[in-house]
Amino acid sequence: MRFQFDESGNDGRFTVMVHEPALCGDGIANGQGDTTNTIVYNGHQAQTVIIDQVPYIIPTNAVLTLMANQHFRFEHPEQLIAWQFNRNFYCIADHDSEVGCVGFLFYGIQHPLILPLSCDEIKNIEIIQMLCLDDMSIKDRMQGEMLRTLLKRLIINITRIAKKQTENYERFPDEKMDIVRKFNLLLEANFRQEHEVQFYASALNKSPKTLANLFAIFNHPAPSKLIQRRIIQEARRYLHYTQLSGKEIAYALGFVSPAHFSRFFKQHTGGNISHFRDMAS
Repeated sequence: MRFQFDESGNDGRFTVMVHEPALCGDGIANGQGDTTNTIVYNGHQAQTVIIDQVPYIIPTNAVLTLMANQHFRFEHPEQLIAWQFNRNFYCIADHDSEVGCVGFLFYGIQHPLILPLSCDEIKNIEIIQMLCLDDMSIKDRMQGEMLRTLLKRLIINITRIAKKQTENYERFPDEKMDIVRKFNLLLEANFRQEHEVQFYASALNKSPKTLANLFAIFNHPAPSKLIQRRIIQEARRYLHYTQLSGKEIAYALGFVSPAHFSRFFKQHTGGNISHFRDMAS
């Protein structure tokens, strides 16, 4: 079943999907630049989810978060509960600063983020689900704000769970961890145009060396590696899910020439663009 709230005036959309066989994500494949993020709860047996052509296992009694630009298919979508919201309904960059999680669930280092739940955590998730479904049926001027409050409650609950399961949170203050997530938010917004660490370091009021040292403390890949990975990830998505030529992809990803993009792609994947597309087809 699919329960959807459409917010008049700003195109906000919030959806709760309960055992819905149509649950999936097309990412860039639909060509519409969708901004819908997804939170999935699996209360049944473990199953496989394919995210951008890579298989993962989502175990029983676990939550999975999926970003808008990811292409995903579940083995048994009819066994899942999902909350979906677009940027106009709830903007992570704007709202998460209010609760101090700054995009933790969708823009942390760990991708994908799969979280096993305790019995008490399951009860909390199920209560939020029940309240969301109740408010989907109440059509009044307060409906949108009530649903947004429930979504915020869901995000805060899952963020707390994720923090408990992240060892770095026991060792480092939120301020330092926030820099990592702010970097990822900036990266997601700018990777097509900005390929150098200096841009991101300046936006965070840090030097490139300080930023690299901070990531090293957390045993995370260097910022330069994360920028490269994000560009390659998007290039692979274009090659898998669109008919854009190598030249079109090069310019879409901010390269000065197709030749420069081709060299970059081969350097970081070990193969050329045409071979990758042939393998993907």
